[in-house]
Amino acid sequence: MDRRQFIKLTGYGGGVVFASGLAGFGTPAFAARKKPPAAAEDFYFVQLSDTHWGFSNPAVNPDFEGTLKKAIAEVNALATPPDFIVFTGDLIQTTDDPAVRRQRMSEFRDIAAGLNVRNIRYLAGEHDAALDNGKAFREFFGETHYSFDHKGVHFIALDNVSDPTANLGEAQLAWLAADLAGRDREQQIVVLTHRPLFDLAPSWDWATPDGGKAVDLLLPFEYVTVFYGHIHQENHHMTGHIAHHSAQGLMWPLPAPLSVPKKGPIPWDSAAPYKGLGFREVKAGHEGTSLSELPVKA
Repeated sequence: MDRRQFIKLTGYGGGVVFASGLAGFGTPAFAARKKPPAAAEDFYFVQLSDTHWGFSNPAVNPDFEGTLKKAIAEVNALATPPDFIVFTGDLIQTTDDPAVRRQRMSEFRDIAAGLNVRNIRYLAGEHDAALDNGKAFREFFGETHYSFDHKGVHFIALDNVSDPTANLGEAQLAWLAADLAGRDREQQIVVLTHRPLFDLAPSWDWATPDGGKAVDLLLPFEYVTVFYGHIHQENHHMTGHIAHHSAQGLMWPLPAPLSVPKKGPIPWDSAAPYKGLGFREVKAGHEGTSLSELPVKA
């Protein structure tokens, strides 16, 4: 791969659907920049999102108890196990009953334990955390925002769901500023979050009101990519030189932003079962970074 094409998105069955440079590489404005640094070692991880365990509506997904398990089987069947797996939120379907919320989280955790990879990272979605400020999520899966390093890449998980207003909040923004302080401006940074950090479709709740403050903190760094969920489809967007990529969900697809008067799940298509459902591989290494969208199979 051309190192100038530092990130390349491909869709199985659909060819190349998007290509850009990580942090702006491949665009004229950044043509004169140096080549981005490679990861210290080649690796890849898998992103799964919006599993909505506990959802039950056959018109939307008649296999509501099987889709997550099928995705896990697909991940376990990958030729090379990923270094780690990340779930980017909405692990369960929302419920007002705290006992049912914990039951669903317990069931989800037990199902996820069937993954062959033991290094699993979890993010909360609003279905998991908005009704109790993340209390139950933290009991089962740990903190809602954190950072870690893996083979030369710095990962940052942000929480834009525990606050019912979808804000990150000043305390988390201060934590982010401290996490970034003193870091090499050319280190590769990957941000994981549930909602988009930019205003994709605020009237559909596809935004983070103070997400721009997080983006401003990240803009001084040369090589930043954001992976998120929430919108149940692929979407690719640039804020300056920062690339934002959403993932498909595992329970139902949603329409393109503002393409219909009212947002709602796309009904199940019996002629094309599992259409629009899938997960993502992200490969990083000395030759660049590539993303592959993998469908859920019957």
